[in-house]
Amino acid sequence: MALGPRLELRQAQTLKLTPQLMQSIKLLQLSHQELSTFVESQLLHNPLLERSDPNAETDGDANPSETDNIVVSDTARDIDSHADQMESATSLAGEMDTDASNLFPEQVGQDSVSQSTTSWQESRGQSIGPEKADIDQYISSQKSLGDHLIEQVQMILRHPGDFLIASAIIENLNEAGYLDKDLHQIAEQLGTELGHVEAVLEAIQGCDPIGIFARTVPECLAIQLRDKNRLDPMMQALLDNIELVAEHKFKELMALISCDQDDLRDMLGEIKRLNPRPGASFEGTAIQPVVPDVYIRVANGGGWQIELNSDVLPNVLINRTYYAEVSAKAKKGEEKTYLQDCMQTANWLTKSLDQRAQTILKVTSEIARLQDGFLLHGVTHLKPMTLKMVAEAVDMHESTISRVTANKYVSTTRGLFELRYFFTSAISSSTSGDDDHSAAAVRHEIKLLIDAEDPKKILSDDKLAVILNEKHQMGIARRTVAKYREAMGIPSSVLRRRQKREMMS
Repeated sequence: MALGPRLELRQAQTLKLTPQLMQSIKLLQLSHQELSTFVESQLLHNPLLERSDPNAETDGDANPSETDNIVVSDTARDIDSHADQMESATSLAGEMDTDASNLFPEQVGQDSVSQSTTSWQESRGQSIGPEKADIDQYISSQKSLGDHLIEQVQMILRHPGDFLIASAIIENLNEAGYLDKDLHQIAEQLGTELGHVEAVLEAIQGCDPIGIFARTVPECLAIQLRDKNRLDPMMQALLDNIELVAEHKFKELMALISCDQDDLRDMLGEIKRLNPRPGASFEGTAIQPVVPDVYIRVANGGGWQIELNSDVLPNVLINRTYYAEVSAKAKKGEEKTYLQDCMQTANWLTKSLDQRAQTILKVTSEIARLQDGFLLHGVTHLKPMTLKMVAEAVDMHESTISRVTANKYVSTTRGLFELRYFFTSAISSSTSGDDDHSAAAVRHEIKLLIDAEDPKKILSDDKLAVILNEKHQMGIARRTVAKYREAMGIPSSVLRRRQKREMMS
């Protein structure tokens, strides 16, 4: 057969990922905060989109210009009319040839009674200026750690060069208040000697909060003890060997620092009262509470009721009336193309948001069905569940289930959980015919056994594996017990024995 170029026609079905389809897939894995940000950007760029207001008035006779005004109660109108008739305290005092403080002693420092009433009006949003008052303007901002330290450094250091070095040190503090950058690097960056940087650091290490500018935990504790005049040679020796305290090697520690058990107990008690993270109180980022995306509640007739959290779902509508008006006036081809693109994007967004909500409901319903035992009885009844099991039940791909459960939280009768919490690997049962156990249930049983162990008979990993096998029919090896124990932050049997002996002494 001769080789050569030729033309052939073939018909085949392929899946083409359009940009809109790829964007719809990305919407599935967004959290409600990220989704809200994305929708806000779409509302900003697409004139056909508008946010629906569930509390909007449905009266068709209402004038839109009138509904935008603030509704004022009769009492407030009376106060406004009364305030308009009042004269200022200064003008009244001038007419009576006296001082304003004699007439209105409780309003000293205020310009007039009408001004105080106007301030009350502005606080309600009835500002007389072009911009209305915003309540966010009156929220006090928390002072940052850097600003707090700069104020103190300005009073401690007088030379501009020293202040420049101190500013560089402050910029390299972490959230806990420790200096992350090496002093050699700071000296090289500023073109000065190492001794100069060390001198500035020593001068500012007494700033509030005490312990700030430390490079290690022992140094942070030493600064606080020095401020209390409690840093004696024995305490310094204890700080130099602080790692032995974490390992509960108290006998070795007492031999190194030459102290008895009572002295060591007193020193450790004093160290526990110190703050190893002096800068933590100035963390500027507020803790954001976790808001559930979906609720699992007990239904009236039995079973479970799945409900989306409407507070975090963006409500977007397409203004088709505006589209009809603008498209009728569009004459150029570019204008018509732009409007068509906006309408196409708006239709895609509304359909994608609805499909995302329905997919979350569908997946959560299947999770509730599979984990019915956990919802009723707790973590010991958590069943092994994989993405494949849910995907086959809801007729979706595993990657879709993975995206749906990412960054989503569900509120249940057992508390607030991430959707991915329910997906756990299976631990085979040691007895044939019994159901497999989830990894979360195994970790829970390990923690219960360790918490209830006798201080005189600490359970080793081998012993824990035997108990789990005999009592709960969990076919689990010693190395698996060790892996789960370390993941939960539980020390080994050797360290636990030292800790509990110390607690008993």
